[in-house]
Amino acid sequence: MAKASDVKNGNILRFNGELVSVDEYIHRTPGNLRAFYQAKMRNVKTGKLVEYRFRTDEEVEIARVETNDYQYLYEDGDTFVVMDNNTFEQFNIPKHLFGSSARFLKEGMQVLVAMESEEPIMAQAPTTVELEITYTEPAVKGDTSTNALKSATVETGVEIKVPLFVNQGDKVKVDTRSGDYIERVK
Repeated sequence: MAKASDVKNGNILRFNGELVSVDEYIHRTPGNLRAFYQAKMRNVKTGKLVEYRFRTDEEVEIARVETNDYQYLYEDGDTFVVMDNNTFEQFNIPKHLFGSSARFLKEGMQVLVAMESEEPIMAQAPTTVELEITYTEPAVKGDTSTNALKSATVETGVEIKVPLFVNQGDKVKVDTRSGDYIERVK
């Protein structure tokens, strides 16, 4: 157990039996009242925001969370199988931890996974990925209005919007958070 004064932004706490990530942590001393810490914390599993005031001498439990890079191997039902690059140990990570960026994962990619006592609590795909266009309609000559976009399917099966000059077989960089086209890769 640690004191409330030991907590920092970004720490993972066990608060009311749930794991929460500290988003904002401010020390306050209002007038002639006792000092306290104002905390804004986000539940790791549900994403719900919680606000709480800690007394300066209050005890809190800081969770031991290990964050490592893993290599994505393959999809297995509701989980993704990842491998530790040092020990070659494999772990099953639930798909929902990756959120919407899971649809852009391809084999061999490096992903970031946070574990608390052998249980995965957070997972993050790279912010940008390079994918090959497997299908897109050819651009029609004279079809060039400002910022015209067309649909294209990438190698993971996801359909994204790309500019008219992108052709089938081109590699493009995609933002995994929003699914937006960034640029064509040479």
